[in-house]
Amino acid sequence: MATTDAEQAQTRLLGEERTVVVDKEWLAYWLVVLRFVGGWWLLHAGLDKFMNWPFEAGWFVGGAAQGTSLGPFVTLFSDGALLTFVNIAIPLGQTMIGLGLILGALTRTAAFFGAVLMVFFYFINGETGAWAHGMVTGELLGLLIFAMIATLGAGRVFGVDAYLTETRFVQNHPRLQYLMG
Repeated sequence: MATTDAEQAQTRLLGEERTVVVDKEWLAYWLVVLRFVGGWWLLHAGLDKFMNWPFEAGWFVGGAAQGTSLGPFVTLFSDGALLTFVNIAIPLGQTMIGLGLILGALTRTAAFFGAVLMVFFYFINGETGAWAHGMVTGELLGLLIFAMIATLGAGRVFGVDAYLTETRFVQNHPRLQYLMG
């Protein structure tokens, strides 16, 4: 019988002690897959908006958001300079988040902001009719993927973050490691 590179994780679940065997090699591969898929998803979305410029978010932050739980905050960005900011920030943010995840650079930061975008998309799209067939949507699954990437430090597996954490600058400023995966 071959041995695997596995560890046991012990936790308390519903009042009972549980032990779970985690195969680190397969977990590492899975994190890379999640990072690439989530990164490509947002990179493609951002580049598509740039390629079909101008991008107009007014329908989302003005029209679709009205009457939703996030509406009072989001509708503040529905006209003027704040709408111009959103029209640039969404495609630029999606592109940068996607690149960060694919490269594994500042992975936790990229995944955090990807999750923030998914929260907005989930609640605004969902409350305007997308939940008619259930509350599990692509945006909710995206939120879970980005949360998992941020939590499990996916940038240290085949990513730039593995090299950045070893630099003298990051070693001298250890709090920067919280931004990386």
